[in-house]
Amino acid sequence: MSEERRGVAPMRPVDRRPLYEQVSDRLREFIDVNRLQPGDRLMTERDLAKALSVGRSSIREAITALRARGEVDVRHGDGIYLLRRPEDLIPSLAAELVETHLDHPAIWETRQALETQCARLAAQRATAEDLAELGAALEDMDREVAAGEPGLAGDRRFHRGVATASHNPILIGLLDSMSQALDRTSATSLTRTGQPSVSLDDHRRIADAIRAGQATAAADTMLAHLVSTTDSLVVEGQVKELHRR
Repeated sequence: MSEERRGVAPMRPVDRRPLYEQVSDRLREFIDVNRLQPGDRLMTERDLAKALSVGRSSIREAITALRARGEVDVRHGDGIYLLRRPEDLIPSLAAELVETHLDHPAIWETRQALETQCARLAAQRATAEDLAELGAALEDMDREVAAGEPGLAGDRRFHRGVATASHNPILIGLLDSMSQALDRTSATSLTRTGQPSVSLDDHRRIADAIRAGQATAAADTMLAHLVSTTDSLVVEGQVKELHRR
């Protein structure tokens, strides 16, 4: 008799996220629940390790990730201080650049680098929940394309899902800072005749590689997808700029 028939609850999948990332999430929850403000002092490494029942090395990795995002400051001999709440992070220089130069080649080169690495990491780290989200995004885009729409919502959800599945907070933050501008350029690409179905097929191949744990294939397929959709946009933008001069 199967476990399901005996009434035994199915075993939950192992959380594949790095431990330090789970610790980072708990620290953010602690900040939110206690309504800490910039300048407030957090617990010491020792107290945090005890409260979360993890080793101090995992605490240090989590603090390093938060420090890299500009959320906390470590003052040796004094403690860990909150610099700014996660939702108060100042937009990066990249965000300002993409807002004013959507066809700048450097922006697309940056996107290709970031999302390619996200796909590579996603193939190594994606959880069952991440894979379910990618599947839902593909279904959304499939419905949109079948209805004769560009598939913008599904496209946005898919790329965001790949970034989330990378479980790298810095990569996710960088892409978030560029999101509005990238949405507009994706719209330019997906409103071309035939492009929505091509992009959907690309997304399916990327998802298949991630699901199979094939990091190199996931990265290569993502890069090929972005190059095919963005390089032509850059060329068009440069041509338009020449005509304006």
